[in-house]
Amino acid sequence: MLFKAKTGVSWRDLPERYGPWKTVYNRFWRWSRNGTLTMLVTKVRVIAEAIDELDREVSVDSSIVRAHQHAAGARRRSSHTGGERVVWRADRTR
Repeated sequence: MLFKAKTGVSWRDLPERYGPWKTVYNRFWRWSRNGTLTMLVTKVRVIAEAIDELDREVSVDSSIVRAHQHAAGARRRSSHTGGERVVWRADRTR
């Protein structure tokens, strides 16, 4: 579960050493529903704070974040064809 949280891989791409992906997923789902996961994270946080190993620095690299062209404000041009309105997005190379 921690490997998935750390790397962001899909459940099906978990390494074989963790067992069948469906088993890990079911355990994660069950633990998150019944509060076990929250309790474990809380205990780890308390221990990390006690030994001063908790790193609260967060870094977000926005250079890899891209919005879809429709969310980015691409210009529209429209045409009427047979009573039906068709909307195209302008090419970004123009």
